[in-house]
Amino acid sequence: MSTRQEQLAVRVLRWTLGLVVLWESYQFGFTGAATRHLERMGVPHWTAPALGGAEMVAAILFVTPKLGRVGGYALLVIFAVAAALHLLHGQFEIGALLVYGAAVFTCLSADARPASGRAS
Repeated sequence: MSTRQEQLAVRVLRWTLGLVVLWESYQFGFTGAATRHLERMGVPHWTAPALGGAEMVAAILFVTPKLGRVGGYALLVIFAVAAALHLLHGQFEIGALLVYGAAVFTCLSADARPASGRAS
């Protein structure tokens, strides 16, 4: 794959992931269903808006060219915290979080590679 194709693929992945995470974060953080679900698990009611809001900010930073690395690392931390919360509460369906984390890692890795090190 050419460097131009790789750059386009990473850009498409970054924007797709950023928009999906932004939408899902909004739904999680600001709908009553998520808050009620967390309260049944014994998690404070403010957790959903706090995690959802932080994830939304990180997703916006992730798609912002000059702040993409900061947003990417923030998303990785947020996904890890979310996965840990799920696991601690006996919910083992964290596949989407793992895929999202892998996609963020791919984007960050592609950004870190020097132009001369990319395949042509």
